[in-house]
Amino acid sequence: MFLERSIRGNKKQGFIEVIAGSMFSGKTEELIRRLKRARLANQKVEIFKPLIDRRYSEKNVVSHDARTIRSTPVDTAANILLLAYNVEVVGIDEAQFFDMGLVEVCNQLANQGARVVVAGLDMDFMGKPFGPMPALMAIAEYVTKVHAICMRCGNLAHYSFRKTFEESQVLLGEKDVYEPLCRACYLEALEERDKEQEKD
Repeated sequence: MFLERSIRGNKKQGFIEVIAGSMFSGKTEELIRRLKRARLANQKVEIFKPLIDRRYSEKNVVSHDARTIRSTPVDTAANILLLAYNVEVVGIDEAQFFDMGLVEVCNQLANQGARVVVAGLDMDFMGKPFGPMPALMAIAEYVTKVHAICMRCGNLAHYSFRKTFEESQVLLGEKDVYEPLCRACYLEALEERDKEQEKD
């Protein structure tokens, strides 16, 4: 069956790419790089981001190093399907903030022949799988794990440690709220925070 599909390579092949990692790991930067290359190749590209993400811009996807690309903010994953009709490349940033319907949306787009490039946090501040990201990584043809640098020891970091005591899963913030840490430093930071809470 696979050989037959390979021989019939004239069919439009869709697929899903996921870029995952902690905060400050370069996920959005890599997403922008791939989408700009697709535009250079004269492909029809549309980029989407969750409506709640207004940290740098209401309408643009912006990386921490200030790279930017125009996007369409949407409040639900289903809206992406409506707006991405006949698009060759679909980019989705901050995927962890979308509802679980994003998984089916990405599948449908890929089944229709689109290249779907998704970026998002794979874990929340408690080190738990975040939103639709685990399912997206499972169904994707390509998964890229990117890493930040641990702010305490300089090793590769893949945890997003929250420096405040806010407990809600979704809390938009930058370096004032989060710092990337390696596993060992993350566990140390959790212990330190627990001790501080006990004092209070």
